[in-house]
Amino acid sequence: MKIGKRGASILAALVVMLVVGAVLLSRYWIYIPGLLMELRDPVQPNREVTWEQGPAEATASPTERAPNVVFILVDDLGFNDLSFAGGGMGGGTVRTPHIDSIAHEGVLFANGYSGNATCAPSRAAIMTGRYATRFGFEFTPAPKAFQKGIATFNKDAGAQYFTEREKDVPEVDAMSLPTSEITIAEMLKQQGYHNVMLGKWHLGGTDTSRPEKRGFDEFLGFIPGASMFLPRNSPDVVNSIQDFDPIDRFLWANLPFAVQFNGGDRFEPSEYMTDYLTNEAVKAIGANRNRPFFMYVAYNAPHTPLQALKSDYDALAHIENHTERVYAAMVVALDRGVGKIKQALRDNGLEENTIIIFTSDNGGAGYVGLPDLNKPYRGWKASFFEGGIHVPFFMKWPARIAPGTVYEYPVAHVDIFSTVAAAAGATPPADRVIDGVDLTAQVTGNTDPSRTLFWRSGHYKVLLSEGWKLQTSERPEKKWLFNLAADPTEQKNLADAEPEKLSEMMEMLAKVDGEQSAPVWPALIEAPIMIDRPLGGAPRGPEDEFVFWAN
Repeated sequence: MKIGKRGASILAALVVMLVVGAVLLSRYWIYIPGLLMELRDPVQPNREVTWEQGPAEATASPTERAPNVVFILVDDLGFNDLSFAGGGMGGGTVRTPHIDSIAHEGVLFANGYSGNATCAPSRAAIMTGRYATRFGFEFTPAPKAFQKGIATFNKDAGAQYFTEREKDVPEVDAMSLPTSEITIAEMLKQQGYHNVMLGKWHLGGTDTSRPEKRGFDEFLGFIPGASMFLPRNSPDVVNSIQDFDPIDRFLWANLPFAVQFNGGDRFEPSEYMTDYLTNEAVKAIGANRNRPFFMYVAYNAPHTPLQALKSDYDALAHIENHTERVYAAMVVALDRGVGKIKQALRDNGLEENTIIIFTSDNGGAGYVGLPDLNKPYRGWKASFFEGGIHVPFFMKWPARIAPGTVYEYPVAHVDIFSTVAAAAGATPPADRVIDGVDLTAQVTGNTDPSRTLFWRSGHYKVLLSEGWKLQTSERPEKKWLFNLAADPTEQKNLADAEPEKLSEMMEMLAKVDGEQSAPVWPALIEAPIMIDRPLGGAPRGPEDEFVFWAN
């Protein structure tokens, strides 16, 4: 069959278009998720947020009514990022006095542990008081394109992407906290609390899983796991882009500078995101000063993308490393925010009977490229070494907890639910296992709850019991056994030297693991995480310890 010169020309043009299209798609595919979101829900200009006003007058004084609760969760903060334990960015020159003051004025939990080594499962454990693996929320919600990009980038290091599992993985908004779970906000709502959330949710974006559907009366923030802090080209911002990190590439290509209020469309904040969330929290405190409230402030700092307010960056000229300087400036903004929230409580006469809890969702991220974020601990976010899960954890309640208290026994994110429930006079649900304990009772009695702590992500499982910590992994096939009482920084693996203890811990691990549920959706990737070096340096060598993180 002859197609003629005109037909051949058309065919040739189509082939060229297909080739050009394929080249453009291969080069710019990373921008597609953000473009689709912008088409579905374009970001609008800034608008004023009006918080619901509580009673004009209180029916009881702040000290006579149920305590207010302000829970401050920061994102990917390293143990060494704060100055409370002699650390701090810039070799200890960047102080965090407002955050540190929560520990000084209340209790420092010297051995505080996150619910997981990544964002969302930790948040699920906090909200429910249960290991997230008990109800299948095992992995962090992320777009398939994002995960495929990470696997492709790390292919030479052995990363895998399981294409055959895609059919069983829902879209990211549907990766939700199960509706069968009871959140802190839902529990407190039954006690007459007004519940306000600001910042990062990351527990589902469907009509049944958004914060307003899970017990929060008002929500200002963003549903996904990250957000820009300012537009990339703002004159008020200083950026640090980690070209060596596939996560960073995806975030810069797709994230908006946007928030939502009570399920409405997206709009731009009026200022740098950390300051914006802070100032709105201050307004919300004033609006609720005459009634018991629960406020969940979920800052996205210092999670990537690394963006600092120029004025904060300029004030840290003594830090030579650009990335560290940007990161340190982000921590400075966080500390300023905590200080403003504390001042708002004082100004409204609420300080004495308000519980403030401060912690991070997990440890500092190795993909930032800075080596000392979790010092003195080994490991990073996405590993269960201490650097990934041993986090700053402070609580202040002047009415009940003496200043300067130090509590040495292990505590965990799952304890926040039980602590808040007890303070509010609520009864935790009796139809399910609650893994947390009331920290106020533990602290005031200086008692040890004597329980095990457990973590799991796919084949990688960990148990902490009476000072001993066991980590097991199938890829690589390895066991690590540490006596944290003698070796808190996990330097000496005793798996071969202590066979009886190893056997005992393996049996305990199997028992707890057997009580957990299967994941609600399967992991799409397994990617390598080096334990002792951040991303951005030399490739993994034969002596480097690592784990494969499933998500």
